[in-house]
Amino acid sequence: MSRFAELLEDFFYRPDEDVGGLLEFAAGSDEMLSPTPEETPEEYLAFLLEGECYAVPIASIREIGKVPPLTEIPRAAPNLLGVMNLRGDVIPVYDLKLRLRLTDAPSLVAGPDAPPPPREARILVAHTEEGPAGVWVDAVRDVVRLKPSMLESAPSGLGGERDCVVGIGRRSSQLYILIDLQQALA
Repeated sequence: MSRFAELLEDFFYRPDEDVGGLLEFAAGSDEMLSPTPEETPEEYLAFLLEGECYAVPIASIREIGKVPPLTEIPRAAPNLLGVMNLRGDVIPVYDLKLRLRLTDAPSLVAGPDAPPPPREARILVAHTEEGPAGVWVDAVRDVVRLKPSMLESAPSGLGGERDCVVGIGRRSSQLYILIDLQQALA
């Protein structure tokens, strides 16, 4: 072995060599470093309403589907677009835009003479306390993984009709308005 190889051998640690407290020394601490707990990200389904990006925990969504023909319910709440038949189950379909005051008119007019829905519109079938319920969205973006450190509580002053907004998620420069579907559909 050459003199240069011997110097390198003495300088670098071998993979089988115990380096003991070297990491703590390099960190500037004489005491053992406690490993930082990894944040477990939660998955959210991101979707668009009136050009803004919203998100709900993906565990609250049963499925995503194209907008089927809806049957209008007379004298129903304004945010209830109608009901749809999903493999034999009759499921109510709601418009979150009215709940969030993003618009004054429903997203869709139900009935046999209704114009076709926009191509990217989707129905999110959500798990609720009363059973499955559909939610009309303009488009589904993607599934995002957000760590707890990427979440902020809802801005103050959102009470009243917007109490279903539970927080804001940040990922790079993208903001996600986090919605509690149970509260939004209550």
